[in-house]
Amino acid sequence: MRHGKRFNHLSRKSAHRKAMLANMASSLIEHKRIKTTLAKAKALRSYIEPLITKSKNDTTHSRRVVFSYLKQKDAITELFTEISTKIADRPGGYTRIIKLSNRLGDNAQMAFIELVDYNDDYETDKPKRKKSRRTRRKSSSESNIIASSTSNKDNDIASVKNTSGEEQKIKGEESIDEVESKEENKESVVEEADVVDESKESVAEEAEVVVESKESVAKEADVVDESKKSVAEETEVVDEKNNKNPENQVGKGE
Repeated sequence: MRHGKRFNHLSRKSAHRKAMLANMASSLIEHKRIKTTLAKAKALRSYIEPLITKSKNDTTHSRRVVFSYLKQKDAITELFTEISTKIADRPGGYTRIIKLSNRLGDNAQMAFIELVDYNDDYETDKPKRKKSRRTRRKSSSESNIIASSTSNKDNDIASVKNTSGEEQKIKGEESIDEVESKEENKESVVEEADVVDESKESVAEEAEVVVESKESVAKEADVVDESKKSVAEETEVVDEKNNKNPENQVGKGE
């Protein structure tokens, strides 16, 4: 049950919680802004604001009372000298909590806690400009001036239309010339393409002639090979006849 749970214990024992809040309060006094979880920021706000109120009365007793909570001399000196003079006119609400995105890992909701008087981005005491609307009746001279200005505008519009008509005519003539020049360019490109095609055909014919010449050379080479084979066979036949002749054998014996 929730009996007697009037504040957030932050999942810590009493001594641990008090030491943690004292260290966080000293860090806030030193750096004027710290980043922590949203639950700790809310617990720190209710812890440090009574101490800041106590620092407005700079006496030995007040310093000893605050020192019993923070237990850091540098933080006490900073609080009673600089911060107390800056928040002297503020009747409370010395801190501001700014919520941030959740933390990676445990998905805890994070927040900034800062001293209000040390953030210039949230100042609301800037003087506001008053919006005044003045109206007056137009005199006859002003109406004449307006009529003359409107007539001048009409004349300017008519002159602009005339000039625009002439410019359109000139642009039309220029566009006709451009079309003719484009057609001439197309015809020249087509003629060049025909010349290229003819050159490709002549190259193909030459390649066919070269192939035919290679085939004829290959046939002649085959004929030469056959003639060499026939000559070799004839020489073999002659050698066999000489070996069978007895006269040649007797001469060899002697």
